[in-house]
Amino acid sequence: MRNDSRLSRMLHVLLHMARHEGAMTSETIAEMLGTNPVVVRRTMAGLREAGYVRSEKGHGGGWAIAADLETVSLLDVHRAVGGPRIFAIGSEHSNPDCAVEAAVNEALAEALSEAEALLVARLGAVKLADLGRTFDARSASEMASAHSA
Repeated sequence: MRNDSRLSRMLHVLLHMARHEGAMTSETIAEMLGTNPVVVRRTMAGLREAGYVRSEKGHGGGWAIAADLETVSLLDVHRAVGGPRIFAIGSEHSNPDCAVEAAVNEALAEALSEAEALLVARLGAVKLADLGRTFDARSASEMASAHSA
């Protein structure tokens, strides 16, 4: 899984897990994400270390939610699976002798720093339970529309 999609994919998985009775196997999750079960286990390990999921062994085992969704933010999940960087853009090669590059890098660094602060604040404010409520409301609305048609 690429880092830029890891957060959204794991949020997707966590919401499915929260609505699923019992544990979900790495194979089931991998099929849902179109990836390999080994990749799922590696990614889920970060969530387990953070205390957001637990692994259950034996028949009917797999991965299950271990935390209260009201307490886990999107930022928490990002940190557990995505690492410390929010943005992967910016200057890759710095040439300190070029005044133009220095000016550009300074402007980009300032803009990225401001954008990252806003995004971190927003990700920290949204809890997994908020996503669950949004999902539930959309599902109820879609079911109501289907029944009235």
